[in-house]
Amino acid sequence: MRVAVTGGGGFLGSHLCEALLRRGDSVVCLDNFSTGDPENIAHLLCNPAFEFQHADVSVSVEIAGRVDAVAHLASPASPPDYLRQPLETLAVGSRGTENALRLALRHDARFILASTSEIYGDPLVHPQEETYWGNVNSLGPRSVYDEAKRYAEAVSAAYRRTHGLDVGIARIFNTYGPRMRPHDGRVVSSFLTQALTGEPLTIYGDGQQTRSFCYVDDLIRGLLALLDSSEMGPFNLGNPVERTVSELAEIVLEMTGSPSEVKYHPLPADDPVRRRPVITRARDVLGWEPEVDITEGLRRTAAYFGARPDRLGAAAAAIRGGQDQTVPLATVTTPAATLQSIPGPASAATGLASAAPGASASGA
Repeated sequence: MRVAVTGGGGFLGSHLCEALLRRGDSVVCLDNFSTGDPENIAHLLCNPAFEFQHADVSVSVEIAGRVDAVAHLASPASPPDYLRQPLETLAVGSRGTENALRLALRHDARFILASTSEIYGDPLVHPQEETYWGNVNSLGPRSVYDEAKRYAEAVSAAYRRTHGLDVGIARIFNTYGPRMRPHDGRVVSSFLTQALTGEPLTIYGDGQQTRSFCYVDDLIRGLLALLDSSEMGPFNLGNPVERTVSELAEIVLEMTGSPSEVKYHPLPADDPVRRRPVITRARDVLGWEPEVDITEGLRRTAAYFGARPDRLGAAAAAIRGGQDQTVPLATVTTPAATLQSIPGPASAATGLASAAPGASASGA
């Protein structure tokens, strides 16, 4: 099977590309590295079954030859990214999704959308089943991401109803693992970066808000199961074990042996208080559920961060003292040798560089 992966240079996208290649598929990876990282796919370039295209999916998606499936993962996925790139986030969720859908329609290909638990907003129903319509603020600072994904789901469903396109929708809950950027502003990456560098762990609010943390390998198995099915869903993909942010901080400190203290900051606007997926539909229909224990997953992620001390130190400086909704820019760059091996403009090189005007976001 030949699979096009938009946002394939990002955290989840690169893992999906790798998993597809591992099982014998060929992959066309599209990214512009506005939030992705060339290092994530550098090791795949020597694989003859892997093709990279430097592309802005919000402008167009053109692939020569057959395409059997399209996995649309292109989008910023962390608050600092989509708050810094609000118009690009809306563009990739709307025009980018439409372009990816048209590609699938031209090739009569299976299409899967990487949607998000942000569909549910700050939920009034707990835990969240796929039948819940959500509690979202369409004008709030997080709305650029929430509404982009809600539109992406709506237009994907419309393509299925109108054109009979084989569509599947995954609602992805908090996912962590190697290839996360240590400065991306998500709680796992921030806590690990701070613990490994001796910086205070920053908790927003009282720390009693909850999340459900799914290790990346488990999440990718779920996306593959959805890709291989003919089901639309939507399917919640996440870990149904609910933990408070304070509990996560304790696990990280114990696992790393860090002497870091904990400091508290105001809760950002529209930050959800509770988040936990009901995964009964994914269990029953896709035969999927997470397997990796959080301590083991955090250990693997910490090892990845620790193997990149220069990036870790720069990221610690970027998130020092709390983020106040956005992460300030810092020098966290991809090595020059890696950049030279990646086709496309070298200007899209750093994980922290702001996207150029009109560029789409990439890498869920």
